[in-house]
Amino acid sequence: QGMTFGATYVLFPLIGLLLATLCSPILGATVTMGLLFLSVLPSTVQSSIAFTSIAGGNVPAAICAASVSNLIGVILTPVLVTLLLHQGDGGVSLDAIGKIGVQILLPFIVGQVMRPLVGGFVQRHKLLTMIVDRGSIMLIIYSAFSAGTVSGLWSAIPVTTLMLLFAVVWLFLAAGMWSMIALGKAAGMPDADRAVLFYCGSTKSLASGLPIATALFAPDLVGAIVLPLMIYHISQLLVCAFVSQRASRRAAAAPA
Repeated sequence: QGMTFGATYVLFPLIGLLLATLCSPILGATVTMGLLFLSVLPSTVQSSIAFTSIAGGNVPAAICAASVSNLIGVILTPVLVTLLLHQGDGGVSLDAIGKIGVQILLPFIVGQVMRPLVGGFVQRHKLLTMIVDRGSIMLIIYSAFSAGTVSGLWSAIPVTTLMLLFAVVWLFLAAGMWSMIALGKAAGMPDADRAVLFYCGSTKSLASGLPIATALFAPDLVGAIVLPLMIYHISQLLVCAFVSQRASRRAAAAPA
């Protein structure tokens, strides 16, 4: 748990700061801010747990790591944004924290309170809840890309800059995932726990990132700032899906 938390809120911000320093002249100030913002976000919840399960990893540990990352991220991410981007004249706005809490923390609390009342229904209708769960993620991705299109984001950023941004984000993703693999091996962790470190430590949440961005940044900047996150999110889903399926087939082929 400590390694996953450290990867999310210590290692990734350091990698993001290095890449932002090197790439700022070619990406521009706003997109570079987006790269730094990406680095301080919490991990995904649904997808990291699902991929850990597919890969045969430690699912309870993944649930704990992803949940703690997002709960603490309600406070820690704005603080790190302030430190790295100097937002809010050096302080975190209580109004921004309140908005983030209402959109991220409050639904979690309501869900836990309602669990005794709706838990049985959810268990009996797993297909329906899976459709709602996956559908909500798809709608978040769709709304993010739609907002960028409406704001003219794609025409405002030159094609060469966009291509370079893709390359930088993919480098970021590769560095983060390789670091998780190396840390897991160096620590001598069992395969089940290494899966948790990989999927929870290297992923970044678009579901949390969008409300945090809208609370912290001016509306005219949000589209460009979340662009690196959108690229990272789609890329991590593709890579994690491939890796988890490969791990699942390898586990199935292994002798009992």
